[in-house]
Amino acid sequence: MGKQSLKMLHFEKICEILNDYEYQENKLIPILREIQDEYRYLPEEVMTFVASSLDISPAKVFGVATFFEHFKLSPRGKYIIKICDGTACHVKGSMDIYKTIKKKIGLKDGNETTDDLLFTLETVSCLGACGLAPVMVINDRVYGQLTPEKTETIIEEIVQKEKK
Repeated sequence: MGKQSLKMLHFEKICEILNDYEYQENKLIPILREIQDEYRYLPEEVMTFVASSLDISPAKVFGVATFFEHFKLSPRGKYIIKICDGTACHVKGSMDIYKTIKKKIGLKDGNETTDDLLFTLETVSCLGACGLAPVMVINDRVYGQLTPEKTETIIEEIVQKEKK
């Protein structure tokens, strides 16, 4: 399948989403949420297409996308790793866990997503699991009482699973 055909398929999916919401401007947030579920982020050309389709300015769509923390404007990995850096986790070495993961997944300085789009690594203020410190969440799964060794094993299991 050529590059152009692949793009058309994606825009067909966006049109389906817009159809589901009957092209209603007041449904912009759920429309963007579904599009982000499809792409794992909001590509600029897609937001421009949505603006055109809803007959609103691109600035309005970009404004909504940048206002809400949930929306991401750059590509995200298949596995979103969130490292807690709240007080309890920080004291118990969460930044050592962060450095271990960064090295293990080969994350380059200044990037939060690997080139292969397998992992995105973020720090968060609190995950609400202080009793399990240090804690990380990968997608929706919580991992607690982490050590650098335990963390490396978890990441390696994901990498091996993805090779199959």
